[in-house]
Amino acid sequence: MTMKVGEINTPALLVDSNVFTENISHMSAARPGASLRPHVKAFKSSYLAKELVAAGHENFCCATIREMEGMAAAGLGKDLLLANQTLNSERLKKLIDGGSARVTVAVDSEETIQAAKIGGVSEVLIDVDVGMPRCGCHPNEAGELAEKARAVGLNVRGVMGYEGHLMHQKDQQKRDMGMARSIKKLETAHAEVGGEVISGGGTGTWESNNLVTELQAGSYVLMDTEYARQDLPFQQGLFLLTTVISVSGRGHAVLDGGLKALAMDSGPPSLVGKGEIMYCADEHTGITGNSWKVGNRVLLRPAHIDPTISKHEVMHLVEKVSETDDSPVIDTWPIDLRGW
Repeated sequence: MTMKVGEINTPALLVDSNVFTENISHMSAARPGASLRPHVKAFKSSYLAKELVAAGHENFCCATIREMEGMAAAGLGKDLLLANQTLNSERLKKLIDGGSARVTVAVDSEETIQAAKIGGVSEVLIDVDVGMPRCGCHPNEAGELAEKARAVGLNVRGVMGYEGHLMHQKDQQKRDMGMARSIKKLETAHAEVGGEVISGGGTGTWESNNLVTELQAGSYVLMDTEYARQDLPFQQGLFLLTTVISVSGRGHAVLDGGLKALAMDSGPPSLVGKGEIMYCADEHTGITGNSWKVGNRVLLRPAHIDPTISKHEVMHLVEKVSETDDSPVIDTWPIDLRGW
C-alpha cells in the first residue's frame, strides 16, 4: 500500500515532484548533457542524482570523498570531479583502485598535486581563486602549477574557478561587474594552463557565466529561500514537514522541528501559509500569527538546502507538497552521501 503524507514521522523532508521536474527541465534545456556538471553537495543523494542522469547529465561534481565513494558505488562514476582540495591519498587510492569511477581532482598547490599523484589519480584541474576567499591558486600561478602537475605525470584537463561570492548578489550591476572580473581571471589562467575543461559557476550565476564549458550548479534542483530572493527561473521544491506539538495561551504554537532539522547559516526558514517564525531552538520552532491546534501539520521552507538535507536520512517525493495528510508519497530517496 502506498504511504501517505499523514503517515510520515516528523520532522521530515518533502520534495515537490512537479517543481523538481520543472527545475530540471529548465536547466537541461539551457545546459544540456555535459555542459552541466551537477553538484551533488546540494542534495547528497545518489537516488536523486539518477534522476539527473535520466535528464542527460552523467558527469557530476562532488565536495567530499564520501560523495565520490557513494556515487561510484551507485554506478554513477562515469566522470566525477572532486571540486575540493584533499590530502587524503589513502582514500583516493582506494577509490581509484575500485575501478568504478573516472576521477578528477582539483589542485591548487604542490602538496595537493603530490596527494593526487600518491593516491593514483591521473587527472586534475587547476583550481583558481577568482574572487571568493576560499581555495584556489592566484591566476598568475596557474600555469606554473599545471607544469608541476604534468611533470609528475598528471593529465591537466583544464581549470576550475568558483565565483561563490557572487551567487547571492542581488544587485545586477554589482553582479555583472563581479562576473566580468571573475571570468577574466579564469580566462587568463586557462590561457596559461590549457586543456579542454573550464569548470565553475553555480545556480546563482547559471545564466551569466558564459565562459565555463561545464556549469557546477546543484541547488537549482530544489532551491531554497536564499536563492528565492533572486530573480531565478527555478522554484522552491524542498520543504520541512513538521507537527504542532504545543499551543500556548500566549498566542504561539510550537513545532517539532528546529535547529537539528534545519540549517540556519542563511537565516531562519520561512513559514508556508499565514503566520511568522518566532525562533528556532534545538528541537523546536516557535510560530505565531495564526490559529493552530495540536496535531496540525505545518510546512517550512529551508533557507539553505545543502546543510539542511545533510541533517536527514531520507526525503519523500510527493506529487504536490501540502499539509494534506492523504497526499500519496511517490518515492522515498535515501540521503546516502552524507558524511566525510
